[in-house]
Formats: sequence, structure tokens, C-alpha cells
Amino acid sequence: MDYHLSDYNFEFPKELIASRTAGKGKTHILYCPKNGGERRIMKAPEIVDLFRPGDCLVVNNTKVIPARLYGETQFGGQVEVLLVQALNPSEAGEARFEAKVHPGKAFQVGRELKLAGVRTFVEEVHEEDGNRVLRFEKTPAEMEEVMNKEGHVPLPPYIDRPDDEDDKKAYQTIFAKYAGAVAAPTASLHFSEQMLEDLKAKGVYVAEVTLHVGPGTFQNISVEDFTQHKMHGEHYELTKENADIINKAKREGGRIVTVGTTSTRVIETVADANGFLKPQKGVTYAFFYPGYKYKIVDGLLTNFHWPKSSLILLVSAFYGRENTLDAYKMAVENKLKLFSYGDGMLIL
Repeated sequence: MDYHLSDYNFEFPKELIASRTAGKGKTHILYCPKNGGERRIMKAPEIVDLFRPGDCLVVNNTKVIPARLYGETQFGGQVEVLLVQALNPSEAGEARFEAKVHPGKAFQVGRELKLAGVRTFVEEVHEEDGNRVLRFEKTPAEMEEVMNKEGHVPLPPYIDRPDDEDDKKAYQTIFAKYAGAVAAPTASLHFSEQMLEDLKAKGVYVAEVTLHVGPGTFQNISVEDFTQHKMHGEHYELTKENADIINKAKREGGRIVTVGTTSTRVIETVADANGFLKPQKGVTYAFFYPGYKYKIVDGLLTNFHWPKSSLILLVSAFYGRENTLDAYKMAVENKLKLFSYGDGMLIL
């Protein structure tokens, strides 16, 4: 099989990039029957009708942190950082984070800056990706308070506007419980509480996984042979309770439907050869592209993804390249909204 990234490109007008969400339960979903049936556009709440009693919906319960901080150098220059993940505190109990920084020249090892009003020290530079290790003159608990007060919602780079108060709720899913993501698992943004109640009333199981989405989700693939691409690691956890729910549904013949590429990566990472799960936690570097055989996922609800991204490759591995690009073409022709705040597609 040839692996050409350029085969996963598609054209779209910029005005289809959603800069605001229509609201939970108010988006549109392109239904793509896996058996090759006719695709159709539905209102998000109507997808409840496509589920059967005994099916299992798998969602990601990560919570987005206000990870973008602004500040200044000792000389008054403006800087910004995106906190990627919390690290072990210093011996003195100070919070430490890995972060993406801008501009890089302001963040030399040993430099002192102020971020969100907090004295910050640059401890280390990661050569492979340019990320910095930053130490803050606050405890982790104090730093969490600072972020909640002064931090900004880390909107994706293609949403070309500053974040605001609306984003604090809009960019958080109804399943959000455990803080740690710097990007939302956006397929879950289609769900309202009412849709969730309706699914449960129908006898659909709901299981949760945790995957703290990192900025690697927006990372461009820079090689034409995409099999050479290296994914960023992301922390995940599947508890015994949730593994049991998914395994029960599978044993009873229910379909396992993942909400988003993040939930997909978790359960495909932990599934055995027969598609059953054991509870575990760790870091996944899973990268799925055409040729991969899914072990457990029967259906996938996902957003439309950036051209030539690892996410469109994951979808193409599940639905086929031509099907995926045909679905994207239909979405563009029907002016569906694209990407994180946009509409979605359900392959089932």
C-alpha cells in the first residue's frame, strides 16, 4: 500500500470554519451508514433514533484547563505560553509545567519572566519540539487558582479570534470531569443533557474513558509518507467500572460507538485481539491510518478534521479514504460547519 499524505487533502472555503458553536444539541450531523447506504444530514438530537438498546456510547470525560497564559519578560516584552502538561513539583513544592512558548528567544534556560502575574523560571528546553519546562513561584493548588482566574481557553489555532466568557462553557463538554486537556474532545460538544437522557432511556449504555488531549492533536504531519509521523504521547485511563460496561455491551451483541478520535484511541490502545478491555492507564502514542484493522469500535461520531491531519487518517482507516473524502465533499457542498466548533459525522 502507498502512503501519500497528499491523498488526504480536501478543499473548503474558509468561511465554513466555525468560529462559534451553534450550541450543545444544536449542530448538524452527517449520517454515514457503514454498509454503504445513502448519507443524510440530521439535526444532532435525531441521531438518538439510530441507536439500539444495548449499544454502548464511549465518551471522553477529560476537562479542558485554561492553559493559555500571557505575561512579560523582565524587560517588558510580551510573551505567551500554552501549558501542555503538569510535571512533578520542585523540591520546594513549586508548580512545574511543560509548555509551548512564544517567542522562543524570550525563554532561554535560566531566564525569569512573569506569567499571569506569577514569577516564572525557565528550567529546560526540549530539543525535539522546542517545549520548555517552566517553574512557577506557586504551589500546584495556587497555580490552579491563578489559571482559573487569569488563564485563557486554549482555542485551536484556526479559530482566529481571542477567547471570551462564552468559550468557558462552549469549549467544555457535558461529560467533563477530570482536568488535564489543552484541547476539547470536540465530538462530545454535539451532546446536550437531553440527548444523553434520551439515549439512556432507550437502553444505551454510556461508558467513560479519560484521555487528556494535548496540542499534538493540532500538530501538522510534515512528511509525505505519513507512516513516518511520530505522535505526541497523551495520558489516558480506563477504569474497571467502565471496562466492564463496554465488555458487557460487547458480549451482549451491542455496538460500541466511540465519541471522538480520543475515545477511539483509548479503547483501541487497550483492547485485546478479541476486542475486550482490561482496566489500565498509561500514555498512548496510537496512530491509526488506512490499513489498520479496528478491534472493537463499531461506530464513530467525530467532527470534520483538518486536511492531511492524523485525525482524518484515523477516520479514513475506519470508513475508507474515498468514503471519507466523499462525505467531506458533501459536507462542504451543504455548507456544514467545519472543525472543533462545527458540525459532525456519524459512521454507523
